[in-house]
Amino acid sequence: MIKFYPKQLKKVLFLVQGEGRGHLTQAISMSQTLHNSGYQVVAVLVGGAVEKPIPTFFYDQIQAPVEAFSSPNLVFNTEGKVDFKKTILHHLPNTIHFAKSLKQINQTVKHYQPDLIVNFYEMLGGLYNWLYRPPVPMVCVGHQYLFFHSDFPIPKKGYIDRFLVNFNSRLTALGAKKMLALSFDALDNQPSKQVYVVSPLLRHDIHSLVISQKEYILIYLNHPSLYGQILEWHLKHPEVPLHCFWSKSEALPEEKIDETLTLHQLDGAKFLEKLSGCKALVTTAGFESVCEAMYLDKPVMVVPIHYEQACNAADTERVGAGVAAEHFDLSILMEYLPRHQPVGEDFRQWCREGEQQWLAHLKSIV
Repeated sequence: MIKFYPKQLKKVLFLVQGEGRGHLTQAISMSQTLHNSGYQVVAVLVGGAVEKPIPTFFYDQIQAPVEAFSSPNLVFNTEGKVDFKKTILHHLPNTIHFAKSLKQINQTVKHYQPDLIVNFYEMLGGLYNWLYRPPVPMVCVGHQYLFFHSDFPIPKKGYIDRFLVNFNSRLTALGAKKMLALSFDALDNQPSKQVYVVSPLLRHDIHSLVISQKEYILIYLNHPSLYGQILEWHLKHPEVPLHCFWSKSEALPEEKIDETLTLHQLDGAKFLEKLSGCKALVTTAGFESVCEAMYLDKPVMVVPIHYEQACNAADTERVGAGVAAEHFDLSILMEYLPRHQPVGEDFRQWCREGEQQWLAHLKSIV
């Protein structure tokens, strides 16, 4: 296939919020699309807790220099739920580190002199754009910007949490030219709000996977404390095979607990391989994981652990991708599976339309 590149390669710099794996995989997908279209990703800056390393799969697949910097991250309670009070108190003493991070971002932008900054929902990215006013445009990418859309199904409960999530989203997008809102399906753009609806960013690896259906349930946990709920259900239902990916830093690459429960350290390629063959996916309502399951025609059970994920859970049920639950009670999933209707074909068509759509948005900004 003949590729037509711009006369001069456009240089792009990424800012990525490193909490979980969703924004990381979105950045990988975007880098692949840009590379195939003649753009150059000159650097990737990943924000997050200093003590939490960037997953190896990201270094392996991003194909660009990667720098880590200290950035605000969510703090969880013992039940695996986000504790906003603890999050605020935890970060107050660290403001000096965040000031250093802003300087680091500024120095990196000056060094690489990109034509465009793409911010994958990193708060310090928005603050940098507002405080330093760089001479380069910024566009923001995230499912969270869809919450500003008038047709999005916002949960009725949690007014304060809704305010905090939307306030954080505004901080990430300070001075941005556009907010590109990732969506499970097509909704109208709302330019007056700077909200432009786009298809999800899925890693290109997913297109070559062979879909099968084995008997195991695949689980993705973004916080190790949630594992206790999985183990409790497993001990009551040992006949159901489970493969569980979790983010425990000191965990073994693979640990077989017994004949039907296996734990896996977070690994992007291995996760997709297991997802392509599973019976269903159980996850904490992260947008990216649900998208990958929809693409592969896998039913999902989503268990939100904070308001943002509660929005994702409501949207998951709206498009028929699966069922929501308050706890990791996999019996709810087992009861749901017989009535699930596949949604993969419509979703794959929406994704196929996405690449040219994405490039058109970026071209309009650069």
